[in-house]
Amino acid sequence: MPLSVLVIGTGEYSTGYGLNSAKTDKGAGVIMLTLFDLRKRGLVGDLHLAGVSGGKFPAIRAHMAAKIGSAYPGSSFDLSCSTYPADGETDPLAYRTALAALPPASAVLIFTPDDTHFSIALDSLKAGMHVLLTKPLTLTLAEHRELEATGKARGLLVCGEFHKRWDPLYVDARDRLRALGDLSFFTSYMSQPKMQLDTFAAWAGKSSDISYYLNSHHVDFCEWVVAGRARPLTVTGVAATGVAEARLGRPCEDTISLTVVWENIPSRSRGVGTYVASWISPPGDCHSQQRFFAMMHGGECTIDQAHRGFSTATDAAGYASPNPLFMKYTPDERGCFAGQLGYGYRSVEDFLRGALDLRAGGSKRDEWDSRLATAAKTLQGSAILEAGRRSLDAGGRVVNIVYENDTSLEPMGIQ
Repeated sequence: MPLSVLVIGTGEYSTGYGLNSAKTDKGAGVIMLTLFDLRKRGLVGDLHLAGVSGGKFPAIRAHMAAKIGSAYPGSSFDLSCSTYPADGETDPLAYRTALAALPPASAVLIFTPDDTHFSIALDSLKAGMHVLLTKPLTLTLAEHRELEATGKARGLLVCGEFHKRWDPLYVDARDRLRALGDLSFFTSYMSQPKMQLDTFAAWAGKSSDISYYLNSHHVDFCEWVVAGRARPLTVTGVAATGVAEARLGRPCEDTISLTVVWENIPSRSRGVGTYVASWISPPGDCHSQQRFFAMMHGGECTIDQAHRGFSTATDAAGYASPNPLFMKYTPDERGCFAGQLGYGYRSVEDFLRGALDLRAGGSKRDEWDSRLATAAKTLQGSAILEAGRRSLDAGGRVVNIVYENDTSLEPMGIQ
């Protein structure tokens, strides 16, 4: 029986609709496009979409009809979905009405501002739903631990949508790096253009920051590389300012850099990670610069995720570096959507397959820890991001991550 799915959050990543939708590389969105295709493939049944402002839904439906329905005529997508709140109404808790309309063990996908993740996910778990959260899962380690405990007690999946774990280059890099011994040094950079400050003006620098929003990608990747072998001990955060403050009229960091001291287990050798994220880059050939360098005791690896030897130049759009490995938006010769192998698509599909398999009794919850980015296996990332925020707020002091004992890999607190 297909899975009923509720998407909470109606922004650009979910639907393609937003302030700068005509200028980004995700005009068709990611989540709803993926779900419409998965419904056509029989994995998904009823679709529900919840936001805060029902006044947006007529425009969102029109946008999806143009960017998804008309863009892929060969796919003949069924674009129907129930929406909450009703058109013209405003209700920040409309998702609760949507939760009540779902059968038990349905799937909830949460793509909302960072500070809302915890409360929405907790409500969803208490309603008996499997939960997929956009990164970061939560703003604090304590909230992350509570979501994991709640999901475990109810036998429900709680996962982060860390789609880089499905990127074929990152997957191969991870497997190679794990064969090269202890971590020595890791550095990453990720950016987005200044226009994103307008897209995220409601929360940027107020309830979350660019480190939570972008550093979370490579912090998670590094945690995945050293899983079971290392743990973060201390975090120091520093930031550059000036551009975002002038654009938004309030304090907001432009670029945040986190320095993390890692301890390898069992050797006790030390490694260092630096994770840099910015949202003041100028317009370029790609929406997001993304790259990392990793040095292990036995070798090193470099990936430029934004440039893979593929470029285009057109009269309409100018020069670009497409990334169809994430989402292939170009239809095939029949006019059908052909992006099923994209890692943005697969990160959602595999979560839903896990939820279906658990519902059918085909697996146990803990078996998915090695296949998905579960809350149980992403605790270190949340600890690093919270410690980074605390360090920034304390003027760049060193913040410690606390463990139960000298060999534990699961962070218990921040101090």
